[in-house]
Amino acid sequence: MTWFRRNKPKIEETTDDEERKVKTEGIFVKCPECENPLYNRELIESLHVCTHCAHHFRLGARERLDTLFDDGRYEKLDEDVMSCDPLDFVDSKPYTERIEAAKKASGLPEALVSGKGFVGGHLVYAGAMDMSFIGGSMGSAVGEKITRLIERAIDTNGAVIIFAASGGARMQEGTFSLMQMAKISAALGLLHEAKLPFLSVLTDPTTGGVTASFAMLGDCILAEPKALIGFAGPRVIEQTIRQKLPKGFQRSEFLLEHGMLDMVVDRRQMRETLIRLLDFMMKDR
Repeated sequence: MTWFRRNKPKIEETTDDEERKVKTEGIFVKCPECENPLYNRELIESLHVCTHCAHHFRLGARERLDTLFDDGRYEKLDEDVMSCDPLDFVDSKPYTERIEAAKKASGLPEALVSGKGFVGGHLVYAGAMDMSFIGGSMGSAVGEKITRLIERAIDTNGAVIIFAASGGARMQEGTFSLMQMAKISAALGLLHEAKLPFLSVLTDPTTGGVTASFAMLGDCILAEPKALIGFAGPRVIEQTIRQKLPKGFQRSEFLLEHGMLDMVVDRRQMRETLIRLLDFMMKDR
């Protein structure tokens, strides 16, 4: 009798626990604010804004420019302007090693990516800072790239838009880094004399020498919701004055309420808002 005899080989059972698990890595992301799971594709489509609570995830510099310019098309500028080591600085490791590690980790040549293109049909020179490159810190290269953007805008009657995201001036370059504050501010003075607009967009976080210079010099200063904006961090301030800070201190909404910002704009409406501002500011150009 062969009615119940197995003619086919047995199905081999795996003992590897990893093989039994459903592979979801990279498919879902957990929102740190509301803790809801987010489908990664939907998160990308919403410009990395949580569809449940509108938490704004940090966005890379290249993604910023892709979402700003018309059809995502723009000419990359000054990719060859990169940090050097004028002071032969060494802390726990040589500064040159930190630069190379930052390039590999971020995939960027510097903490700021800049480009030229059209936004709503208006000629715009834009720069976006990236926290993944040594905390978006402003060294000599970042200062030079921003200054060149401004000078090009003056020469060609263009507007300037900068997306700030930074821990401040880069300590490894000492005074060279601090001088970028004055250098960029002077260039913006010339842009103002030329009656050309500078739109400053503050993202999380914008601190230190960046806040103390060009980030707060915009003809219109915008910020993303709940972005940390200030010179020193809230913990340092509390330790200095030995007082508890108000709720929401140094966040976008607090600064808007106290007159330091002009607008707080959801990232999903940022491009349309910038176009409206350019339509008004560039109407005679």
